[in-house]
Amino acid sequence: MSEPVRILPCPTCRKPTRWTPANKHRPFCSERCRLIDFGGWANESHRIPGQRLDDVMSEDLDRDGDGPAR
Repeated sequence: MSEPVRILPCPTCRKPTRWTPANKHRPFCSERCRLIDFGGWANESHRIPGQRLDDVMSEDLDRDGDGPAR
């Protein structure tokens, strides 16, 4: 017996989307929505909360004594 097909909203347009191997764009409904999301990451409008990498590296250098004194 096969499992029921999961229908989830597309993260970009919220259109109901089949979550199956046949949907090569999953979790998105289409290539267009996938590219819109990719563009958001590329122009940094999508972000993961946390400390910026350059800030973390500067603090590590300061702690090791290799960075400029603050």
